[in-house]
Amino acid sequence: MATTNDLKNGMVLDLDGQLWSVVWFQHHKPGKGGAIVRTKLKNVLSGKVVDKTFNADVKVEVATVDKRDMTYLYNDGSAFVFMDKSTYDQLQLQPEVVGDAVHFLLENQDAIVAVHDDLPLYVELPASVELTVEYTEPGLQGDRSSGGTKPAKLETGYDIQVPLFLTTGEKVKVDTRTGDYLGRVTS
Repeated sequence: MATTNDLKNGMVLDLDGQLWSVVWFQHHKPGKGGAIVRTKLKNVLSGKVVDKTFNADVKVEVATVDKRDMTYLYNDGSAFVFMDKSTYDQLQLQPEVVGDAVHFLLENQDAIVAVHDDLPLYVELPASVELTVEYTEPGLQGDRSSGGTKPAKLETGYDIQVPLFLTTGEKVKVDTRTGDYLGRVTS
């Protein structure tokens, strides 16, 4: 148990039997009345985001979420197989659990799998990953007032927008949270 004054971003709460992750919170003291805590909560399983307001010092149940270091091994067609780095146990995750991380997963890549009561909740990747551009059209210089972009297919099959100067076969850094191009990787 914790109070609403102890909330932190990323903390997982157990509210009415559902797990909610704190995305954002703000303590607010109006001129009249007691202090309140405004929060933006994301349902861990469904991804639904809601705004919820609590009175200050209200007790909330904190869920114990075990974040395990794992390595992504392969996709067997119906599930994604991860291996625990400490116990070498293999864990099969359904595509719904992996979520958008599937766009940035390569074999033998490190990831964090969040588990609550032996139920896998979600997969966390590093903030950015380096992927190879599998295919992109040649960039054409033309009428434009600022830097243009073009579509590119990454080695994972995900499509992103990249600057015109990039060519097929180059490595790029991609933000795993938004899917945006961050820069070219030079070795």
